[in-house]
Amino acid sequence: MKLSKIVIASCLVLTGFGASAQKAARDAKMDAYINKLMAKMTIDEKIGQLNLPSIGFDVTGPILSQGVEEKIEKGMVGGVFNTYTPNAVRKLQELAIKKTRLKIPLLFGYDVIHGHRTIFPIPLGLSASWDMPLIQKTARAAADEATADGLNWVFSPMVDIARDPRWGRVAEGGGEDTWLGSQIARAMVKGYQGENNDLRREDAVLACVKHFALYGAAEAGRDYNTVDMSMRKMTETYLPAYKAAVDAGVATVMSSFNEINGVPAAANHWLLTDLLRNQWGFKGMVATDYTAIMELKNHGMGDDAQVAKLALVAGNDMDMVSDLFIGELKKLVQAKKLDVKYIDLACRRVLESKYKLGLFDDPYRNISENRAKNNIMNAEKLALAKEAAEKSMVLLKNDNNTLPLQAGKKIAFVGPMVKNQRDLIGNWSGAGDWKKAISFWDALQAQYPSNKFTYAKGCNILDDKALIDKLNPHDAQIVLDSKSPADLIKEAVETAKDADVVVAMMGEAFGMSGEAASRSDISLPANQQNLLKALRETGKPIVLVLMNGRPLTLQWEHDNTAAILEAWFPGTKAGDAIADVLFGKYNPSGKLSMTFPRSVGQIPIYYNAKGTGRPFNDEQKYTSKYLDIPNTPLYPFGHGLSYTTFGYSAIKLSKTSIRNGERFTATVTLNNTGKYDGEETVQLYIRDMVGSVTRPVKELKGFQKVFLKAGESRTVTFNVSTDDLKFYDINMKYTTEPGDFKLFIGSSSADVKEADFKLL
Repeated sequence: MKLSKIVIASCLVLTGFGASAQKAARDAKMDAYINKLMAKMTIDEKIGQLNLPSIGFDVTGPILSQGVEEKIEKGMVGGVFNTYTPNAVRKLQELAIKKTRLKIPLLFGYDVIHGHRTIFPIPLGLSASWDMPLIQKTARAAADEATADGLNWVFSPMVDIARDPRWGRVAEGGGEDTWLGSQIARAMVKGYQGENNDLRREDAVLACVKHFALYGAAEAGRDYNTVDMSMRKMTETYLPAYKAAVDAGVATVMSSFNEINGVPAAANHWLLTDLLRNQWGFKGMVATDYTAIMELKNHGMGDDAQVAKLALVAGNDMDMVSDLFIGELKKLVQAKKLDVKYIDLACRRVLESKYKLGLFDDPYRNISENRAKNNIMNAEKLALAKEAAEKSMVLLKNDNNTLPLQAGKKIAFVGPMVKNQRDLIGNWSGAGDWKKAISFWDALQAQYPSNKFTYAKGCNILDDKALIDKLNPHDAQIVLDSKSPADLIKEAVETAKDADVVVAMMGEAFGMSGEAASRSDISLPANQQNLLKALRETGKPIVLVLMNGRPLTLQWEHDNTAAILEAWFPGTKAGDAIADVLFGKYNPSGKLSMTFPRSVGQIPIYYNAKGTGRPFNDEQKYTSKYLDIPNTPLYPFGHGLSYTTFGYSAIKLSKTSIRNGERFTATVTLNNTGKYDGEETVQLYIRDMVGSVTRPVKELKGFQKVFLKAGESRTVTFNVSTDDLKFYDINMKYTTEPGDFKLFIGSSSADVKEADFKLL
């Protein structure tokens, strides 16, 4: 037995050594190839590789911006974005291969955020599934479609931790929690690039983690705004998700718009070189965000030449759209104001990305009309879209078991989202075609053709003309009904009077969240609120179904409706998924990854806040609280109901004291105490009671998704190690400190059992 163990161990060592040797050989081969290529390149050609313009696109093919075709032919473009389809990509790649001196292929990038052609729920919705294998599958499917459409680079995942729902871009990320966000970052990188990061696979793309860094903490929730925080807060809370993506092997990074410690990210040497490359060991390519180098001038960082130099020296490799690298870098070198080594280094990183994709072997890889026909929006991907939509939905409230609906009852479906298609795929839906999205009404008619469900629009999605005028130029297509708002409400009320239950389907227009879509008021639009209030007067139970891209303030809705289902923007298969959830074909299992406040006055609000010296006490005036509302959120992080109920036993610990390097188990018995089969996300939190620096009241450290049949029980066991207890101490050392801890297990951050243990 001992000999066998030695042999096995030796094999493992040799296997590891072999893998390491193979990688070293591949790297040496790549270095030799790129060294030889760069030796032939002029400074203009090197700088050209750093240029990343946007080329507009329509169904007939690429629309080249002025001068771009000529720049490609001269080798002054390293990659383009916003062009896809095999036909369009081939045309541009041919310019680079047939017309340039050195025949260096182009990169083709695109904002593939939650699917390419098949659109999955928005990332905030996907994160509510708490299902890492599912999230990885959606990224894998998106990569397969993107590569079939000629792309090889996706500007995703966005892993910005965000705690202010006024910021529209919360829709693109995984919510407020560092630990959960880090798991999602890893899953998405593996999905896009493949488990082994073999970028030569035909269905692998370069992933691009963004926005580096801290962009989710923009002041006042206003997009593109300043970020200002302590080194401790960025290290503990905001940086780990990016680090998780880097550790997972992400190929590229996008620098963010915001400033950090007074220096914009695109000019921040500490961020892009000292931290990202030297401390974290990132070896890939960094691209700026859209016109970020140009915008350094607005930040007050200098003129064209100054900001171009700052951005390059800081550690950016590709200039997205600004054209300042190709306009300024050569002149700076000639004036001896810039060492050419920075250009060489950036060029090398761009060329390495192309080499790893296999573009030098086959610049037309994946450009196949046949593959596009077979791989895009096929049955497998559409089934995955439906599954993802169902698992993302969160049942926020369900009084008196109003849901699931009974198909035999009289049900009135009311609201601007019942027959809506345009908004279903949400913001950042890229190449997705909203016309192919399944509306709820169409799905309902297909699934229940003999039922005489009634419908009334009830209101427009918006009546606010000023806001409509901001959204419609960006393809919102908001058209006001010919009926007046009063007539629409009257019609809805008459329809509701004849029903046993009213389902009101409401939310945001897709353009009300996402980039450049910050809102100071995150309630439902006023006209939708007016409809709800009129429906409430009928006395009928109301089920509110929401489609939106952020947490909303829903205090009145919570107090005056029987049930609330958060569907987010569910994607291509929205209608089918919502129908299945409402009628109980699928039992909702989603859990919030971002807190829903009672009021914008509570923002920022998040579950893992610090305690104060004067903790909340409603009996005493001089404690940390509001005079007009509770401190607690409307719906806490981790919240999500089911059509069944789950019971938790007391927690059992295998040890109540441990030493560094030891482990213990925490166990609960989970019981499905209701009448439906269902899935529960069992969540584990830990609190360090005493530290050299203050610690949060809870921190998520693990979860398990458990499916139980009605009446079934199961023991759920978590392994806890001292690694789960580490934090940055008073000296910013990542370590543990002995002392008392609390461990929590439950169904949300606010509904937990607890137990005590010590680290000796």
